[in-house]
Amino acid sequence: MPTRSARTTWAGGLQDGSGQVELVSSKVGKFDVSFPRRVADTAEGTSPEELIAAAHSSCYSMALSAEIANAGGTPESLDVTADVTLGPDPEGGFRISKIKLTVRAVASGIGAEGFYAAATAAKHGCPVSKALAGVAEVELDAEII
Repeated sequence: MPTRSARTTWAGGLQDGSGQVELVSSKVGKFDVSFPRRVADTAEGTSPEELIAAAHSSCYSMALSAEIANAGGTPESLDVTADVTLGPDPEGGFRISKIKLTVRAVASGIGAEGFYAAATAAKHGCPVSKALAGVAEVELDAEII
């Protein structure tokens, strides 16, 4: 299996510094990052949490597609949002305190109960979900429409 790479260059301290994340493997782009923008109420530039959300929503979509098919259904369309929350760590500093996966799916050949079982299996089986197993709360809101 392939290894994918990203690289960050950083200059300065935490509060006054800034960096740039480069998606090395895909060469898709470079994105500015800074701590003040990371913890701001509005997003200006990307953050590690947004990049984790992108990884989780895309990985989960693939896993759910496979789980629906394994259950005998046909996935037609999936709309997956991952909301990743940064919060204080009781032991000091910060941690990812919550992830919410919101799924709206169109799938044939599978009922609501089978779909929810597939959605739950995908939540536990997706490689990014496994990597994020240390997050205290991972909520799933999955609905077949």
